[in-house]
Amino acid sequence: MSEGYVLKAEARERVGKGSARAIRRNGKIPAVIYGDNKPPMSITLPYKEVSMQIHGGGFLTTIADIEIDGKKHSVLPKSFDLDPVRDFVMHVDFLRVSSKTEVTVNIPVHFANDETCPGIKRGGVLNVVRHEIEVTCPANSIPEYFTVDLEPLDLGDAAKISSVEIPENVQVTITDRDFTIATIAAPAGLKSEEEEGEETAPDEVAVVGEEANGDESE
Repeated sequence: MSEGYVLKAEARERVGKGSARAIRRNGKIPAVIYGDNKPPMSITLPYKEVSMQIHGGGFLTTIADIEIDGKKHSVLPKSFDLDPVRDFVMHVDFLRVSSKTEVTVNIPVHFANDETCPGIKRGGVLNVVRHEIEVTCPANSIPEYFTVDLEPLDLGDAAKISSVEIPENVQVTITDRDFTIATIAAPAGLKSEEEEGEETAPDEVAVVGEEANGDESE
């Protein structure tokens, strides 16, 4: 699980688009804390600190403490909005969490031992089907990432979810199949050579047969 962090926030009474625009003009971000059977709380956060956490990675899978008037609220970021033009953080939603809270999150996939993977050493290409895996788990036990070992894979092989070590208290949401995470695809040059070989093989056999028949007639 990623190491948590603390964000200092201010409670805000005014809500709406006009208030949100004024907050952003002052270099801050409007946000909301909700969940845990408590009323939503509208807050204001410092832009720089939030932006650093978002662009640092793992933002949506890391528990944070938001401090408001000296009181800390344990939360998990659930979503954030970015300005499509300026990449500016516009708004953040936080879910209140406790030791009993179950959450559904997407865990990133890391790939190990690509330098010793037989398929890649033969010129194969790693084709990533899933960059993240959706799981349900306790909020205080969110995995930082899952590791896929590429060392056993040759050309045409696939890494499936069954090959990934999943903690006991973590449940993958897709349960009806052993889904693929990545494959080792043959390079285009090797594919065309194999296809060409398959096409020419029958002709070669035919030519040999004709020569054999010709020798017999002589």
